[in-house]
Amino acid sequence: MAKYRNGLPQLKGGTFITDGGMETTMIFQEGIELPHFAAFILLASEDGRQRMRNYYRRYLDVARRHGTGFVLDTATWRANPDWGQKLGYTSEALKAVNEEAVDLLVGLRSDYERPEQPIVISGAIGPRGDGYKAGTMDAAEAEDYHAFQIGAFAGTEADMVSAFTLTNIDEAIGVARAAQALGMPSAISFTLETDGRLVTGRSLQEAIETTDAMTGGAPAYYMINCAHPTHFETA
Repeated sequence: MAKYRNGLPQLKGGTFITDGGMETTMIFQEGIELPHFAAFILLASEDGRQRMRNYYRRYLDVARRHGTGFVLDTATWRANPDWGQKLGYTSEALKAVNEEAVDLLVGLRSDYERPEQPIVISGAIGPRGDGYKAGTMDAAEAEDYHAFQIGAFAGTEADMVSAFTLTNIDEAIGVARAAQALGMPSAISFTLETDGRLVTGRSLQEAIETTDAMTGGAPAYYMINCAHPTHFETA
């Protein structure tokens, strides 16, 4: 079902862009209340889904004008078991909302993709806890925990999964292992402090090298998000 799961086009060169942070935009620019910073709750209504489409289209229009590829992330950064429970979602409802988030992007891809402008659909994963504090899970616990959400994406047209705002190397290892076990390419995105290190004090180099070593190089690539370039320019 997935179009690029066995060959991600962004690994073959060219320029790819993404959106710029749905939750921040919805809350601070559009005045929408998102409990626990959870954008996926907008999927519950047609008005919410249309707001999502309008948001994505602004970025997709930029890609079309400049002839770039696009990595289209689902609005599911908070759609994992602990946060879902806080928002009143059962396991069944949470699985469904992850699937619905992909379906919305499939429709947008059909409208925008061109042969020279591939659009990759990525299932967005957030940390189990706070995106700016260190978690306490070991790698095995993290693998078990995140397998639920990655498993939901595996049954859809999502091409890959991307884990954002990770602050703990063990959680990154767990995500990468779960994705590998479920046949999903993964990208790992760490959040750094102003000194260019993870909140645990470990360096970016150590985070990437350790994750690669403990997963057999499973992640397709690494990213940094929610950190200014001056914070990590010397990393």
